[in-house]
Amino acid sequence: MPTNFTQMSVQKSTQPSVPSTPGTSVEGSAPPPGSPRVSIQGSAPPSVLGSALLSPVPTPGETVNRSMANREKSSVEGHMFDVVVIGGGISGLSAAKLLAEQEANVLVLEARDRVGGRTYTVRNEHVDYVDVGGAYVGPTQNRILRLSKELGLETYKINVNERLLQYVKGRTYPFRGAFPPVWNPIAYLDYNNLWRTMDNMGKEIPADAPWDAPHAEEWDRMTMKDLIDKICWTNTAKQFASLFVNINVTSEPHEVSALWFLWYVKQCGGTTRIFSITNGGQERKFVGGSGQVSERIMNLLGDKVKLKHPVTCVDQSGENIIIETLNHEIYKCRYVISAIPPTLTAKIHFRPELPTERNQLIQRVPMGAIIKCMMYYKEAFWRKKDYCGCMIIEDEEAPISITLDDTKPDGSLPAIMGFILARKAVQLSKLHEDIRKRKICELYSKVLESEEALHPVHYEEKNWCEEQYSGGCYTAYFPPGIMTQYGRVIRQPVGRIYFAGTETATHWSGYMEGAVEAGERAARQVLNALGRLPKQDICIQEPESEDVPAFEITHTFWERNLPSVSGLLKIVGFPTSVTALCFLAYKFRLLTRS
Repeated sequence: MPTNFTQMSVQKSTQPSVPSTPGTSVEGSAPPPGSPRVSIQGSAPPSVLGSALLSPVPTPGETVNRSMANREKSSVEGHMFDVVVIGGGISGLSAAKLLAEQEANVLVLEARDRVGGRTYTVRNEHVDYVDVGGAYVGPTQNRILRLSKELGLETYKINVNERLLQYVKGRTYPFRGAFPPVWNPIAYLDYNNLWRTMDNMGKEIPADAPWDAPHAEEWDRMTMKDLIDKICWTNTAKQFASLFVNINVTSEPHEVSALWFLWYVKQCGGTTRIFSITNGGQERKFVGGSGQVSERIMNLLGDKVKLKHPVTCVDQSGENIIIETLNHEIYKCRYVISAIPPTLTAKIHFRPELPTERNQLIQRVPMGAIIKCMMYYKEAFWRKKDYCGCMIIEDEEAPISITLDDTKPDGSLPAIMGFILARKAVQLSKLHEDIRKRKICELYSKVLESEEALHPVHYEEKNWCEEQYSGGCYTAYFPPGIMTQYGRVIRQPVGRIYFAGTETATHWSGYMEGAVEAGERAARQVLNALGRLPKQDICIQEPESEDVPAFEITHTFWERNLPSVSGLLKIVGFPTSVTALCFLAYKFRLLTRS
């Protein structure tokens, strides 16, 4: 489950220009001496205007080529940065913070009117604050816990004091623990073997190089649906396994590579750690919202962060890298860190063109689909029924697949957070928000067996599929065949361009933790290129958080040793077969009586 699901304040802030950064040329006015010239509202340097008056009107293709060719001549004089970071989410800002602390001259260009990327904290009178994007942190996510502590943020635990609920086949079953109990002995063997097999397969996969796993080619040819069908015998196990995929990577089992999904679960600590609340990936949230992580870094960086600056061109064909934004501002730098989802780099024109494998990769790793929904009530009526607010819902017709209590840590503003996932997010996005709200309330009323669920006082939702500068959430997923063919380039620099973003992480990729790991790793790569850091210090271990310690995930003797369904059939089948053969042999007098 997410990330964490792993975005920022709705308050818009106006950022001043970076000192000594591009001046602005409006209607022919000149920029300050020594500053790069920036053409606004279609204006151009006099030399360009003059040539335009004497030359035929170029075709659109010629215009693009001429722009790329003449950019250095027309508007690159003046200030130069050591590093420009593309993307003002947690990963990009983590990189910028580390670079600034090492006295590198850094600039962050963010396309939106806010920072945070796939974390987004909405603030209004109805909710105080609410994370409509990535929100959850937990044990072993030591980098985001360290960073948030540096920034003065506190965490609180998600409520699991009462019982969790499983809703399946129209009935509600209370339980405690990470996974719902299974009473059918055959189904239990199937469930147990599923989690054990996935974890054991994950142990074969290197977190930093899944394409080098011993069975990488074989597993990458399979979808998770193929693997589930291969492992599971019972429909109940198959259905829950499919839901497990939906919840953790917001996509369908038939869409994702088995190799990639097994790697994803492994690098999050295994099936129990990734799915658990207590001692797992969803244990905690930030008091005040996860958007504060990015906001507070932005405040530290000051005018080194520029909002509403989508990058359109990155030209590293010359001595310096030239970056152009959608509003035609020009920046010079020595190195670039791209901290946006891989698929969004297709919005940027590169010169020279990206290498074949990188260009193919960014076209083949789509984003997951999700609508995050928060339903607010007058009181937390579910707690009166001894329910904590966590519901696992196995129902094809249900809009929501999983919920968590989203009440504030002081008990105010009672709320239930629910995820509309994968194919359901695409289908239900076609409906009006009011219809989605009604369907969710009706579902909660059935699962919680309460009329009060039909009467919310407020509703918030965020459809991440609509975000043009995210493309979806929580993360990009790898379809079959992509990891082994193209995956190895995901962190490889292209010239002087380095890559961050949670997708490039090797631990808790897809979460805020992965975003911090990737951002700081990319920053250290640049510091190494600048001659300020030895190569062996690029990838470093993070000490365990003292405030949020991790407890070892253990398994009982029976969980480790019970047979699978097929194993049971073999065990039962052998003596049964011997007995049957002996009976037949005796019957047909093949055995003599003593």
